[in-house]
Amino acid sequence: MKLTGKNGLRTAAVLAAVTAMIGVSALPAAAHVTVNPKEATVGGYARLNFRVPNESDSESTVKVEVAFPEDAPFASVSVKPSAGWTVATEKRKLSKPIKNHDSEITEAVSKITWTADGSAAVKPGQFQEFDLSVGPVPDVKQIIFKALQTYSDGTIVRWIDEPKEGAEVEHPAPVLKVVKAAAAAAPAPAAKEESGEGSGVSWAIALGAVALLVSLAALGLSLRRPAPPAG
Repeated sequence: MKLTGKNGLRTAAVLAAVTAMIGVSALPAAAHVTVNPKEATVGGYARLNFRVPNESDSESTVKVEVAFPEDAPFASVSVKPSAGWTVATEKRKLSKPIKNHDSEITEAVSKITWTADGSAAVKPGQFQEFDLSVGPVPDVKQIIFKALQTYSDGTIVRWIDEPKEGAEVEHPAPVLKVVKAAAAAAPAPAAKEESGEGSGVSWAIALGAVALLVSLAALGLSLRRPAPPAG
């Protein structure tokens, strides 16, 4: 199609812009380390799944490190074994102990490291998931887990950028949103028993109706009775 003149130039510019937008939208979004589910409830226990995709075209992911924030400690952290991966857990002393049931916790997990054994490394085009059970969930707005991903050539990708409102960060850290527990539903009002106040009112109405019927019957009989003879 041949485009000439001002209208042709405008049309060509619009087509070029549309083509560029389509090209950008067709590009795959960069995968990054994520935590699932995206939110957990205050005071409860949660099963967290860290998903680690391999973004390299030639190297394998051989190590994954996940750091736990100091200001949102978990009293309990359990790791689900991953076949072919060795797990190392580090702890830190808490500046302020936390309570878990009847116990006082003075230290909490600070970092967990998964290291691949031989062929278990995450190859190009693959991903790996690592599961944890944590709790109780602290009363904060969100928990940011900073992660490091190490490749077989020694390259380290740092997924540590904290989220910024209205902007995308280059290497976002996994974020767990924390929500309050749903308020308990208010109990429904108890139904009144038949022997209570309601039944008393019903009986009064029934007796009034019976009295009214008796009065009407008496009135009817008196009207049908012949009048006495005149004296």
